Amino acid sequence: MKRTTIAVAALAVTSVIGLSACARPIDSAAVAVAVAAEPTAPPTVDDTPPDPELSAEPETGGEAGVAVETPAAPATPIPEPTVAKTQRWVKIYSGPSRKDIEPPTSIRTGSKTVELTATENAQIGTYVTDGAGRTLYRFDKDSNQPPQATCNGDCAQAWPPLLIKSPGKIFPAGLDPKILGYVERADGTCQVTINGWPVYYFAKDTKPGDILGQGVNGTWFAVNPKGGKTQPLPDSIQPAPEGAGSGD
Repeated sequence: MKRTTIAVAALAVTSVIGLSACARPIDSAAVAVAVAAEPTAPPTVDDTPPDPELSAEPETGGEAGVAVETPAAPATPIPEPTVAKTQRWVKIYSGPSRKDIEPPTSIRTGSKTVELTATENAQIGTYVTDGAGRTLYRFDKDSNQPPQATCNGDCAQAWPPLLIKSPGKIFPAGLDPKILGYVERADGTCQVTINGWPVYYFAKDTKPGDILGQGVNGTWFAVNPKGGKTQPLPDSIQPAPEGAGSGD
């Protein structure tokens, strides 16, 4: 009995020291001292008879049965978005950010962090908005192969480009991150693109959900999540503001 007790004690002490073995080496002398100090008194035997109420099998049926509640499965955490694509100093993520992002109040200043969201509209279908719910447009006179923004000068006053600053991050919701990026404009600023198409705001849109630029001059349309044009509104072709859509 004494040999068994000593062996168990030695194993226990060795295990405790082993937990810290990656931090410092095992001291065999310390193990011997610990084993020698371990009491060798024989174990006591509990002669108390078992309580029949505690040892009885629980009833599982009938009126006297006790219902056992099954614990609810833990909620699956929402994964953090990962970097799906990098274009020089801009990182494009696999999904929306889990942190609240404050969108810029002005549509003309640009930002280091851009949110793009696929939004439903009963009249024009699914279109893309920014983090503040403002409509984004594409211009037929631009190009996506290669990406090129032709709306400059007075045109860009009426149709401000969605700009991204360095170091940039783009978080999409409902868009394929692989087709997102940016293009350098004539003035050296960088404009967000969807499938190569530069995207813009319309200065006359004043609140989330406005689509006043839809169909202007037959060349401006809210952009869909694939970079294409959304369907025009009835009688939506209207004269453009002065300088808008000229591409000058």
